[in-house]
Amino acid sequence: MVDHVSFPYRAPSHLPFLHVVAESGSWEKYGLDVNYNYMISSRDAHLEIPSMEVEFVGGNHVSTYAQRVHGDTWTYLGQTMNFTNVKLVVRPDSDIAGVPDLRGKKVGVRGMHPGLNDWLYLKQRGLDEDRDDVELIGSLADSPDAPQPPLWDLLLDGSVDAIFQTPPGSIMAERAGLKVIDVDPLPMIWFTTISTSSTFIEKHPDIVDRFLKGLLEGVHYFKTRQKESTKIIKDMYDKEGPLDDEMAGVVYSEYRRLLEPKLYPTMEAISNVYQEGIRLNADARRVNPMELWDLHALRRIDDSGFIRDLYKDTNIAP
Repeated sequence: MVDHVSFPYRAPSHLPFLHVVAESGSWEKYGLDVNYNYMISSRDAHLEIPSMEVEFVGGNHVSTYAQRVHGDTWTYLGQTMNFTNVKLVVRPDSDIAGVPDLRGKKVGVRGMHPGLNDWLYLKQRGLDEDRDDVELIGSLADSPDAPQPPLWDLLLDGSVDAIFQTPPGSIMAERAGLKVIDVDPLPMIWFTTISTSSTFIEKHPDIVDRFLKGLLEGVHYFKTRQKESTKIIKDMYDKEGPLDDEMAGVVYSEYRRLLEPKLYPTMEAISNVYQEGIRLNADARRVNPMELWDLHALRRIDDSGFIRDLYKDTNIAP
């Protein structure tokens, strides 16, 4: 018997990883047919998770804390990445050599969570938008699934002085003649977070268990099967345009480096996303951020030796 479940993503950048998990057969091994290849808005996710119209969502990281105050049953089961992998991008003739040089500059942003990440990243480095140390230009609204002009267009037309960009966009920006600068990562709950409702966990613990095991096996496949995973990414991910071998390879390497073998969140990542939740809606202050996290199912799997056995013949320490 096969159970059909939905796992829509909140941002297309999740897809290189999700394509690999699905194509690896990891969910299928546990009797699950997972419909993952479509995007869901924050609003629809908040409606469809409590009603169980969708079983899981791959994200919704910021709005959930304030919603908890008003009775929302949103629950996080695990986390695939605890650090961002952004690059700083500027014009080739710019005198900006790093984040400190952004004081008094305009930084382009797009999307609610990415924009809040940029706000927090700058604030933690002494550049507070509220003190006019830096100006954020662009939209904090959710980006639609339809293709959009690249964010670096704002650099090329002179609207902003800098942007933060993840691969493969950072590679495309460099090929467009822009300067790409390595910066420190930001601890953050982002990317593919396994989200559901407390009601679904109570009613369907077996599906939760199998879904998590399939995802854990998918992470293992991603980390240990470079050639196959890179090919899947190149062949299937086109949300930012077709990928060549170099771009697919960089995306693979960046994701492999950041993926959490055990799917546990870190406290620093939770603390940072919670600050963004408060920034979005002050009601979030009334919630302990740990109220939204339920790691019991993941812990049972871990304690059984399942994850240790996955990696026993590798040089990866889970």
